[in-house]
Amino acid sequence: MARPVFGQRQSMAGVSLAPARSMAARPQRAARRAVTTQAKLNKSKINKVVLAYSGGLDTSVILQWLKETYDCEVVTFTADLGQGEELEPARQKAEAAGVKEIFIDDLREEFVRDYVFPMFRANALYEGTYLLGTSIARPLIAKRQIEIARAVGADAVSHGATGKGNDQVRFELGYLGLQPDINVIAPWREWDLNSRSKLIEYAESRGIAVPQGKRNEPPFSMDANLLHISYEGNALEDPWQEPSESMFTRSVSPEQAPNTPTYVEIDFEKGDPVAIDGVRLSPATLLARLNQLGGDNGIGRVDIVESRFVGMKSRGVYETPGGTVLLTARRALESLCLDRGEAHLKDELMPKYAELVYNGFWFSPERAALQALVDETQKHATGTVRVKLYKGNVVVVGRKSPFSLFDQRVASFEDDEGAYDQRDAAGFIALQALRLRTLASQRGSPL
Repeated sequence: MARPVFGQRQSMAGVSLAPARSMAARPQRAARRAVTTQAKLNKSKINKVVLAYSGGLDTSVILQWLKETYDCEVVTFTADLGQGEELEPARQKAEAAGVKEIFIDDLREEFVRDYVFPMFRANALYEGTYLLGTSIARPLIAKRQIEIARAVGADAVSHGATGKGNDQVRFELGYLGLQPDINVIAPWREWDLNSRSKLIEYAESRGIAVPQGKRNEPPFSMDANLLHISYEGNALEDPWQEPSESMFTRSVSPEQAPNTPTYVEIDFEKGDPVAIDGVRLSPATLLARLNQLGGDNGIGRVDIVESRFVGMKSRGVYETPGGTVLLTARRALESLCLDRGEAHLKDELMPKYAELVYNGFWFSPERAALQALVDETQKHATGTVRVKLYKGNVVVVGRKSPFSLFDQRVASFEDDEGAYDQRDAAGFIALQALRLRTLASQRGSPL
């Protein structure tokens, strides 16, 4: 069947989604209520739950478990973030399970425009390598769940993240940051279905279909959206083990990439990409095109061991072809348009920004404050960058901007006709050396 169009909202009960009420309009007493923890959750007070639902085995089991455990109505919400999967089966499975209100939203444009691009303006990399593909998707899912919960009168939201991972934190910080009095149900922290065999046994006893592939231990777990795809677990739990080439889905290996380079020109306006090779594209369409170009040239694979917010180390393999191209091109443009002070301050603050996104603090005041500073630096980040894509590499081969701070007369090794007086450097160096000379005189040479 056809994919849902942008902005589509499906509800089996025909619920109209009016704009969500602002938090300011809600009674102030709601903000003063103590946050309901899972340990204190009064099950008798849960009437309706909005579940982040994929239609896979885990969330299908969660759907049934919520009904049985809380004796409540379950509303399902499935987000299309460009994961590349047909979402119609999720609607069909929810309907077969007796769900009356089913929401399937195409959030691709909002995801890239309002989450990915703002993050990329900060050039955010977690621990110097991770482009935060999973992290940046969670606040949008949380936001949409809260909007739906308000629209349908739900008193709880639920997710399928485990108690070992980062996603439980990201989802719940999003929920509670947007609606402090919402009840949160995290089944993996509550039930006793702590193994795949128990999960399958539960599913079969309730008539939930179990795909044949789920009966065997999968080689790894995956999470995908328009920015990236991640692979974790099982076969990858040994950091010494090289990933299998058959695992990758968004890129060819650099060895198998074309022997002829691909040249691409990316136009930027105020820090955001707006066109490829002169053709203006919407945010989601542009990122999808960069994914194709990067993946075809073996770009965007990374194998890292990262520090999870919950305290453990985990090994993950990621494919982020379009994001890798975009980051390289953006930095090239900034090198031309940003003042040294702006650029260096951004680089100093970037690890903090990336950590906030990774840890789930997208809706925090400190992330908003950093975003305002980052966006201020992007007012003149407009221009074009030309890159060469070749066998896993992104090589910048040209950049231009109407706001360029590069002065060829001053930088030239040829006669600058008086634009720069080289004799001025003597006084500059003397002043910079003053404290070093004083230290050496008082304390002796460090040699």
